[in-house]
Amino acid sequence: MNHETFMRLALQQAQQALSNNEFPVGAVIIAGDEPVAIGRRENSQNETANELDHAEIVALRDLLGRRPDIDRQTLTVYSTMEPCLMCYSTMLLNGIRTFVYAYEDAMGGGTGLQLAHLTPLYQAMEPEVRILPHVLRQESLTLFKTFFTSQENNYWQGSLLAEYTLAQP
Repeated sequence: MNHETFMRLALQQAQQALSNNEFPVGAVIIAGDEPVAIGRRENSQNETANELDHAEIVALRDLLGRRPDIDRQTLTVYSTMEPCLMCYSTMLLNGIRTFVYAYEDAMGGGTGLQLAHLTPLYQAMEPEVRILPHVLRQESLTLFKTFFTSQENNYWQGSLLAEYTLAQP
């Protein structure tokens, strides 16, 4: 499996989000070597702002709408940013066990969640979960730096994530 090829698809989604003045996160769900769903961050700003339309959730909705019968344990999610707790746990509860991401979320990343310390539902998932970080990290970081230095974007401005991102070489 070529992780960089699939991450580039997620980066295309992130670039589209950035072009729409949205937080530049893109996600692609892969079955074997076939993209089966895509998503990008939506509604991160203005009157429709919410914390539900994350790229991974949008991609999962796309998947469930198109391929509800697919064996989700065979899927891999590629995201330009480490999934947050909401996205990570939602993907786990929907059967997805493999995660590849580009840029670490220093403020809200969820993949470090210690499943063994949670309830039995999550404890049972721990041996099956596979996480591969930092695939095309620099390309994703560039998008986030562009976002955080733009005067048009106010989402998470001044946050730990913004400060961490802008301090990266």
